[in-house]
Amino acid sequence: MKKWLFFDVGSTLVDETECEKQRIIDTINGSSVSYDEFYHKMEYYACCNMNCYKCTLEKYGLKKADWKSELEIIYPKADYILNSLSVKYNLGIIANQNKGLSERLRQFGIYDYFNIVVSSSDIGFAKPDERIFKFALKKANCSAQNAYMIGDRFDNDIIPAQHIGMKTVWIKQGFGGLGNSDKLSTFPDYIVENLSELLNLQF
Repeated sequence: MKKWLFFDVGSTLVDETECEKQRIIDTINGSSVSYDEFYHKMEYYACCNMNCYKCTLEKYGLKKADWKSELEIIYPKADYILNSLSVKYNLGIIANQNKGLSERLRQFGIYDYFNIVVSSSDIGFAKPDERIFKFALKKANCSAQNAYMIGDRFDNDIIPAQHIGMKTVWIKQGFGGLGNSDKLSTFPDYIVENLSELLNLQF
């Protein structure tokens, strides 16, 4: 039986650097908080394995800004990597995303590599809620033990997936890549610096 590889989207398949920059600008607009101050506080919370944007909002008492999905760009070689992996494994998506994820994946040219796409906006609950992982596994008719979760965030991707028995791959990209693995009770099965390194792994 083919194993399943489930991917997060943001900072895993898609580079959100410009989105994060714009969201910070929009968030601090009209406040006394500087861009650098907000950004460095996000880095601090990320290093603590926390939801860095949410925690920084609460720290400064600011309101959440809209996410500009149109600023997302796919990571280099993602198409080639997913094509290579899809030969050996079943691929799926488990992600917290705005409406229209499938269309955005089509625009990136990678939608057809995925057997299953599970987005929080479509099913009504979001990571780290374990129900989104269980929903995807049920849809895939796959046991947790036969599946890997690949993502950048410990709080949203790695820890909840481990709790239900999935194996995990931490990809050190974006703010999530600043996380501290020493604070985890259980290490990820694999740690990689980028998507290309996935091709070196034996799942």
